[in-house]
Amino acid sequence: MPRKIVVITDGDKIATRVVEEVARNVGGRAITLSGGNPTEVSGEVIIEAIKEAPYDPVLVMVDDCGAKGVGRGEQILIQLANHPDIEILGVVAVASNTSGVSGVKPDVSITRDGKVIHRAVDKDGNAHGRRIKGDTVDILNYLDIPVIVGIGDLGKMEDADHVKTGARITTIAVEEVLKRSHFR
Repeated sequence: MPRKIVVITDGDKIATRVVEEVARNVGGRAITLSGGNPTEVSGEVIIEAIKEAPYDPVLVMVDDCGAKGVGRGEQILIQLANHPDIEILGVVAVASNTSGVSGVKPDVSITRDGKVIHRAVDKDGNAHGRRIKGDTVDILNYLDIPVIVGIGDLGKMEDADHVKTGARITTIAVEEVLKRSHFR
């Protein structure tokens, strides 16, 4: 059976703490070594950590740190999407202030108020246009990802997603991926 994962396109220190909290909230496991800005470990190391996780869903972070073109985080995402032992249930696509990107059209987005909308959001979690624009999301246009949920900057959004209050917005985003992928 392939391991069931949810990918989050952010990995800075705040995002890592948020993803750890979300894993606890949804009964999953977080691969914290996948954090970093950019993601510092190789795709092979992340894949081994996913395989060793005791149960699913496994939450994995990928981050390019604003690299132009296909950066490290996107390379890892390609490896995960093409690995026979891994099933990506969906991606939480994080908006940022990255310029010069195409962005990706999400299936839904989560606003900083916790509302599920059929539009994109900006870094602050406000409804904004049709495409999520971030530094590790353009590659999603070329991969077969079943569910893409847009979200603002993890752990921030004017404290709406703060880890001290349970990382509520990111938790809703991951739960939306799990629901839409029929994980639960």
